[in-house]
Amino acid sequence: MTTTVPVICTIPELRTLVQTLIKDSKMIGVVPTMGALHAGHLSLVSESQRQSDATIVTIFVNPSQFSPTEDLTRYPRDLDSDLEKLAGAGNIFVFAPSAAEMYPTGFSTSMTPPAIAKLLEGEFRPTHFGGVATVVLKLLNLTGAHFAFFGQKDYQQLLVVQRMVEDLNVPTEIRVCPIVREADGLAMSSRNIFLSATEREIALSLNRTLKFVEAEIRDGQRDGYELMVEMRQRLIDGGVTRIDYATIADPHSLESVEAIQLPVVALLAAYVGKTRLIDNKIISPID
Repeated sequence: MTTTVPVICTIPELRTLVQTLIKDSKMIGVVPTMGALHAGHLSLVSESQRQSDATIVTIFVNPSQFSPTEDLTRYPRDLDSDLEKLAGAGNIFVFAPSAAEMYPTGFSTSMTPPAIAKLLEGEFRPTHFGGVATVVLKLLNLTGAHFAFFGQKDYQQLLVVQRMVEDLNVPTEIRVCPIVREADGLAMSSRNIFLSATEREIALSLNRTLKFVEAEIRDGQRDGYELMVEMRQRLIDGGVTRIDYATIADPHSLESVEAIQLPVVALLAAYVGKTRLIDNKIISPID
């Protein structure tokens, strides 16, 4: 018989759970998600299960990180399917609040994200990381998590959260998990469901471009500017309709690098049809 995952929808219920877990000396892991769970999310859940005594998976499509022109209403939601994917796993709790629960009438406080949020995503989605930082801080406070698990795919988000936690002395350790990809190399994303068969083939150009970048650097290419021009051309040749950025950057500051010294991170954000996809690859020295 499959074990049903307990679902909590209100903050008072969550606080009661957290108090019980802390009283029982349980190490708490949290996996913040917006639902539409896929294997990438489930890999974070597995890591939390491995490293924590109890895991709280948050499922909340956060309206404050979407601008008026973005796909909030279109974002996939299927709580029943998400719960089925989590069913049978031990020591897991789901916190699935409403927007009104997280942002009640009169709510007016928001986080100013760290300076690293101004680059890349911040140039194209200027309000995005303010919403991310606000909701993540709320979730870390509410869950009392000892560990929080984030994937490398949202690389800049990861740096924003790490910086926020350090700057504000939040007693949660941020743990990073690798990108999970489909068999064809496409980075797993909840937005992949919007891709047609033709668009999915075009989307593979993102990972192919990142692999090209790594191969070029391994072969001795050190001209970052030239390589970034080639990245854009490869995406265009692959059928991408719009490129927000294609850059090679310092993995800590995200400043573009013209003279490549490892490690670096190659980052992409591009539209395939109407769907915006991101991907990245860290290129480190080989020992």
